[in-house]
Amino acid sequence: MNNHSLLTSIQNDRVKQWASLLDKKYRDRLGKFIIEGVHLVQGAFAAGAAVEAVLYDAERGLPEELRELAEQTSRGSRYVGSAAENAEVSASVEWIQAARSVMAKCSGTDTPPPVFAVVSKLEAADDAIFSAGGLVVVLDGVRDPGNVGTIIRSADAVGANGVVLGRGCADLYNPKTVRSTMGSLFHLPIIEADLTELLPAAQDRGFALVGTSLEASHTCYSYDWTAPTWLLLGNESEGLSASSLAAADETVIIPMHGRAESLNVAMAATVLLYEAMRQRRYN
Repeated sequence: MNNHSLLTSIQNDRVKQWASLLDKKYRDRLGKFIIEGVHLVQGAFAAGAAVEAVLYDAERGLPEELRELAEQTSRGSRYVGSAAENAEVSASVEWIQAARSVMAKCSGTDTPPPVFAVVSKLEAADDAIFSAGGLVVVLDGVRDPGNVGTIIRSADAVGANGVVLGRGCADLYNPKTVRSTMGSLFHLPIIEADLTELLPAAQDRGFALVGTSLEASHTCYSYDWTAPTWLLLGNESEGLSASSLAAADETVIIPMHGRAESLNVAMAATVLLYEAMRQRRYN
């Protein structure tokens, strides 16, 4: 465990490259992103994600929860990922001690995490979201990374079949989005797509497109969510785009009896997804 290399300079070329991953332009160019914290690092390995390097605060030492994982995945060994149906995945992973200044430079938070990892962007086949009888969440211009991450987490919680990020959505690999998913980005297919092309393709395959509208005739509790469904959720302030609203087969409204004017999009998504799960699994 003490043979892990030590990085102390923020001027190191690799440190500069990792720090650049806080910027979407460089994430896209390099095909990598950063995950922060013990839970996300564990989740990445369990899902069989391509982890390039794990850096931890040299002053604090390697978190106890990761010691066995470090032994299993140091270069030259292999790791059995539990979430990958126990399939062995290659573990050519560097474990690196880093000075607090290095941790801070590569972190998207005010307080540097005890550990972060550099991971290759995830790959999801586009057709994975067309599972028979599936429930898919489609985001249309949801710009806040915290909202996008929370919706992905809720979709994972109810067992949805995937999430689609349309144009104008916050980047999946934005550090705040990644943190907000709490690891759920590793658990279900997530794709980025042009909704003007993808929504008609879903309809052709028998999926109902269901949006939200204040003018809807159905409440989310009277609508039948048991059919194959794509749930369309729009921008925080403007709602669904005109094209997505026009494509929708049906719209629903979440009834409110208190004095709140509205729910934010992540809260609304969670209400709708749990009603869909209740009908599909507990009705």
